[in-house]
Amino acid sequence: MRPIGWIGILLVALGGVILAMRGLSYTKDRQEISVGPMKVATEQKGFVPPAVGFLAIAVGAGLVFVGTRRRA
Repeated sequence: MRPIGWIGILLVALGGVILAMRGLSYTKDRQEISVGPMKVATEQKGFVPPAVGFLAIAVGAGLVFVGTRRRA
């Protein structure tokens, strides 16, 4: 299998993880302020929707197909 096929397999696996978790949240930005003995922290969260998982699986499947085709 060509390297493009392996990239497709990774995309299919990543898309499956995103779908299994019904989306994926991550921390965009984190800020901390210390005033004496007190600390205040804020976080901005981001979210990867499940539709991205479907897209990753579709693109990955296409890459696997292209990676396994024989050259003529």
